[in-house]
Amino acid sequence: MINKNFNRLLIRIIILIPLILFSAQTYSQTTTTVKHPDWSKNAAIYEVNIRQFTPEGTFRAFEKHLPELKNLGVDILWLMPINPIGKVNRKGSLGSYYSISDYNAVNPEFGTLNDLKKLVNEAHKLGMKVIIDWVANHSSWDNVWTKTHPDFYSRDDKGNFKPPVDDWTDVIGFNYNHPKLWIAMENAMEYWIKECDIDGFRCDVAGMVQMPFWNFARKELIKLKPIFMLAEAEGIRFHKHAFDMTYAWEFHNITKEIYSGKQNVLDLRNYLAKEEKDYNSDAYRMMFTSNHDENSWKGSVFERYGIAAKTFAVLCGVVKGMPLIYSGQESGMDKSLRFFDKDTIDWKKSDFRKIYTVLDDLKNTNKALWNGNYGGEMQLINTDNEKSVFAIYREKDKNKIVAIFNLSPDEIETTLDSESLKGNYKELFSGKSVSLMNKMTKKLKPWGYSVYYR
Repeated sequence: MINKNFNRLLIRIIILIPLILFSAQTYSQTTTTVKHPDWSKNAAIYEVNIRQFTPEGTFRAFEKHLPELKNLGVDILWLMPINPIGKVNRKGSLGSYYSISDYNAVNPEFGTLNDLKKLVNEAHKLGMKVIIDWVANHSSWDNVWTKTHPDFYSRDDKGNFKPPVDDWTDVIGFNYNHPKLWIAMENAMEYWIKECDIDGFRCDVAGMVQMPFWNFARKELIKLKPIFMLAEAEGIRFHKHAFDMTYAWEFHNITKEIYSGKQNVLDLRNYLAKEEKDYNSDAYRMMFTSNHDENSWKGSVFERYGIAAKTFAVLCGVVKGMPLIYSGQESGMDKSLRFFDKDTIDWKKSDFRKIYTVLDDLKNTNKALWNGNYGGEMQLINTDNEKSVFAIYREKDKNKIVAIFNLSPDEIETTLDSESLKGNYKELFSGKSVSLMNKMTKKLKPWGYSVYYR
């Protein structure tokens, strides 16, 4: 609900005016004001698809799975939108999670507000944080604000509500030139922190919302508690004042192109050099092989990565950034979940569960892999197979990891050369003790990898 305290509203609208006027100056700043919550420093994140996670598709049913997610090493639970879904122009039988009809209510298909509160409380007891998906760019056609505040919305030439993208026919776009919309949207975000003690937000299509709004929202929200903000976007501007983490979309796309043979390790190295130049060293980047969009619209990880799915999962777990697991990946999910209808995940035993558990445990305990400035920078190791072999080490305090990947379909014997390799380590997945030399030869199977740590 919109805050009805007139004085507070007036003061906050006055605050908005310079934010709008000087937004260009905000973008030009080279430093960041974002202070990451301490609990995010060694975190791994898990995207929860409540609808498809269990046959019931409810908060209560999902809550029973919290202990196993804790054992998996998950630190942050990202819940896909928990709000009611619009009925007008709905797609499919259940509609899109991202077509919100009320920002201050819970989707009754998932349960009640008390069910959500209990879920968050139980997650907190296990040491996990909970962020919720927030859709600030658009709402459903029958959102309550279309009646109470129709001026919040964009219009076409005929004065009718319009989708932000032609194909998004089940939603209509907001017009952020109205400062009162900023107040209403931020107040709605505050509601979930105050009511359910959630720990932050994953912000849908963040790049389609004015950057000054996000800057304003974070400034207000952190007055309540330290929060974590994830932008579904890419670019350094998101990290300057508003967001802790952005999507590493370019990294993800390069890995897919490497598997298809259209790019190689040299392209990955060039990307990483550009990333180091463009981004503040403390900017968190989210690394992933899947998420709800990739899975539903572009196929399962096996359709996109084939026999190299494990290879790229491990790669995401050791490069600089925070690794994401999407619901079902730990089960080796080999199907695309329908987006607008019920399509329960087929849970089964899989090697992926062990892989993610081992990676998440190393993320939690080895400082070399911690996030942002908490962790070690990524250093490249020279090889004589620059197009196929990707080798790195990361080091922080007395913690160190060495990771070697054959990102090709051919068996390779490669020479590694670095003044920083020599030492005694353990191999991550076997637990065996090994000694590495500064110059050494190693055989790697197609899409093979080795990770060492100390």
